[in-house]
Amino acid sequence: MKRALLRAWACAGLLSCGAIAAWGQAASAPVAPGAPAAAEQAASAPPPVSQSARRIYEEARSELVQIRTVLKGRASQTSVGSGFFVSPDGHIITNFHVVAEAALKPERHDLVYVTADGREAPVQILQIDVLHDLALLKAADAKGRQFESLSFRPDAPALQQGDRIYSLGNPLDVGFAVTEGNYNGLVQRSFYPQIFFGGALSAGMSGGPALDESGRVVGVNVARRVDGEQVSFLVPGSFAAALLMHGRDATPIKGPAYAIVTEQLMQHQATLTERFIQQGWKPATHPRYTVPVPSDQFMRCWGSSEPSRTGGMDVERSDCVMDTRIFVGDFTTGSISLRHESYDGSKLGTLRFAARYALSFRNESFVRLRAEYQTQPQCHEDFVDRNGLTLRAVVCLRAYKKLPQLYDLAVLVTSLDQNQAGVQGRFDAQGVSFPNAQKLARHYIEAFGWRH
Repeated sequence: MKRALLRAWACAGLLSCGAIAAWGQAASAPVAPGAPAAAEQAASAPPPVSQSARRIYEEARSELVQIRTVLKGRASQTSVGSGFFVSPDGHIITNFHVVAEAALKPERHDLVYVTADGREAPVQILQIDVLHDLALLKAADAKGRQFESLSFRPDAPALQQGDRIYSLGNPLDVGFAVTEGNYNGLVQRSFYPQIFFGGALSAGMSGGPALDESGRVVGVNVARRVDGEQVSFLVPGSFAAALLMHGRDATPIKGPAYAIVTEQLMQHQATLTERFIQQGWKPATHPRYTVPVPSDQFMRCWGSSEPSRTGGMDVERSDCVMDTRIFVGDFTTGSISLRHESYDGSKLGTLRFAARYALSFRNESFVRLRAEYQTQPQCHEDFVDRNGLTLRAVVCLRAYKKLPQLYDLAVLVTSLDQNQAGVQGRFDAQGVSFPNAQKLARHYIEAFGWRH
């Protein structure tokens, strides 16, 4: 992963790594007094380094590179990641987030690749895939040269859960390394397919390859959960192979890549809106109302209860979020989240409940990114009749300054039918078009109603 940079929910650099065998270093241990002879001990003890990992490293060493983003004209690196050659012509696969600074701010940054034996040369960006966090590069010194390259594992036969795979890269800029782990299938409820890698990834390994026992690419290192151990993620190799096929003859990207990023985000938000609306809502989510709670197809929902211990207001809450977020440089977008809170103020009385209930509504914020990235919120407030249930609704939009036609949507809803109880809901969609923002807001508000 790019040093100190990754999707907020899965930055591999925030926790210490598991066991990583540094390239070129052999593990050894002294023999304790009275222990068997060295030859005897070597025959009975397991090898200190996996023979498969050693073989994979030796065979793949010449195809691995470190990708450095450097300040233009100064050669001082601002971030580092990993990559690997995928063609004899010098094509390199890495993560988009590894090269994002150079892709979006080319007037300030250059890219170079560094091989395991220390050779350094410039590299150019041919194509990017922000939806799967991939980038296709090409060595600037490729003319007239032939490069050793890694091949992609075919779709069949498929890997089975528990199969050994090996992640390679340059963690924390301390040297090239290989990490053993296991294939655990695809991640559940991920909007785009990702491989669950049962192994340790660390900052700086982003963009490196994950190989099978035959040394073929099965995935690309991309992320790690910071709240777990040995829970890491790979972009399936098929997406990297497709990017190579479509972009190998492309001319290098000139200037900031915002237009390409915007085009791909428009594709993402159209697919996200369609899938979200088609999945519908869960039934029986509140004893009095119909309250919008999505299914578990690509979101996770968590509930909590906060009963008052001092005769105050009882609150129950449900939060639903997507794990998938699209990295676009200094921020992420392309995600949906929603929540609702049920309030019971029968212990407070009507006036005290009304004050507390109104305060919780007014405390909501509609500012997510700094002013350099988005316009100020533009909001519209109205009262909505949902078959006799009166709702107060606020809809806000913020436009992206460098991603034209894309907006952040926030919808806030509160019921007004009871003097000592009520429900409030919030819906957020990041990076959607204006028509889809309207469609999603209507879909959310119309999900409220009486429960018959």
